Amino acid sequence: MQELKKLRRVRSHLKKINKPSVKTIQSPDGDLIDCVVSHLQPAFDHPKLRGQRPLEPPSERPKGHNSSDEVFESIQLWGDSNELCPDGTIPIRRITEKDILRANSLKRFGRKIRGVRHDTMNDGHEHAVGFVNGDRYYGAKASMNVWSPAVTEPYEFSLSQLWVISGSFGHDLNTIEAGWQVSPKLYGDGYPRFFTYWTTDAYQTTGCYNLLCSGFVQTNNRIAIGAAISPRSSYKGRQFDIGVMIWKDPKHGHWWLQFGSGVIIGYWPSFLFSHLQQHASMIQFGGEIVNSRSRGHHTNTQMGSGHFGQEGYGKAAYFRNLQVVDWGNSLLPLTNLHLLADHPHCYSIKAGKNNVWGNYIYYGGPGRNASCQ
Repeated sequence: MQELKKLRRVRSHLKKINKPSVKTIQSPDGDLIDCVVSHLQPAFDHPKLRGQRPLEPPSERPKGHNSSDEVFESIQLWGDSNELCPDGTIPIRRITEKDILRANSLKRFGRKIRGVRHDTMNDGHEHAVGFVNGDRYYGAKASMNVWSPAVTEPYEFSLSQLWVISGSFGHDLNTIEAGWQVSPKLYGDGYPRFFTYWTTDAYQTTGCYNLLCSGFVQTNNRIAIGAAISPRSSYKGRQFDIGVMIWKDPKHGHWWLQFGSGVIIGYWPSFLFSHLQQHASMIQFGGEIVNSRSRGHHTNTQMGSGHFGQEGYGKAAYFRNLQVVDWGNSLLPLTNLHLLADHPHCYSIKAGKNNVWGNYIYYGGPGRNASCQ
C-alpha cells in the first residue's frame, strides 16, 4: 500500500515537471529530450511568472566580452542526432520514475544537500576553489575543461562550476551556480552534464538543479540543461573546455547565463533572490565533491581529472581566463584571488597568470590515497 502511495506521488510530480512537448528527440546516451513551448516551461508555474513569456536576451553583454566567437558547435550528445527543437520551444531532459526513485525523498529530488565552502563542519562536501570577495560583483566568466571523474558511491557527486554568492553563510545565503557535474544519483550514469543551480536560503527549501523547479527561465532552443557534454578532455590528450558567463543585466536586474562560445541560455529572475537582487559579494571557481565515508574511509570519488592541480596542463582540470563583472558591466581580471583546498592531500589547487590564459587555476585530485585516508 505504501509503495503504491509513493508511486502515485512520484507520478503526479512527474506530471508537474515533465511538460507536454511538441516533439521528442532520442539522445544516443538514452536521454529523451522534450521540445516544450517556451512559455510552458516549469519557470512559468511560478506565481510571479504565470501567464508571461520569456524575456528577450539583453542587447548588451558585459564590455570586454568577445562576441565574434559566437559559432554554434555541438557540445552535447543529443545534438549529435542532428534533430533540433523548433523555434519557440526549449529542449528539456525528460525526468523518469527511476530518476525520482533514486532520490532520498520526493522533497529532496533535484536539490543539493549543501554546496558552498564556509566552515570546517562541511558535512562531507570537499572543495578545491579559488575565490574573490570584498567587493560588489555583477557577474563572472571563465572557461573550464570537462572530464569524466569517477564517482564511486551512489550518493556522491563531482562537479566543477562557478558560484555567484551573496548573503551570510547562515540561513540567508543566495547562490547562482553553473558548470558541469557527474551525479549518478541525479542522472543515473557517470556522464559529465551541463547544470545550473540556485538557492536563496542556503539550500534549505528554495532552489534546485536545472529546470527541476520554477526558477530559471530558459530562452535557448539548442542546449538542454542536464544533458551530457561531449567531447571530453583526456589525460595527456586533447583538452576540451567550455565557457560559462553569468552576469546581471543592468537594465532589468535579472541574472543571465551564457554557455559555450557566446550562446545565451536564459536567466534567473531577480525576484527569486534577496541579497542577489542587488549584487554578489563573492565569486568562487573550482571543484566540489561529496565524501560520504560510507565505507569508513575517505571516498575514491575523483575531482576534476582525478589528478592533482600541481600536475598542470593536459593532466589536471583547469579554469582559465577567470574574470568578474563590475558595476559598469565590464569584464575585469581578478585582483585578489584566494585559494582554498579543504583537504589538499585529497584534492589540491594551484593558481597562475599569463598573457593568454589571464588568471587560471589547476585543481582536483584522486580522493583516497596513502596521504588521504
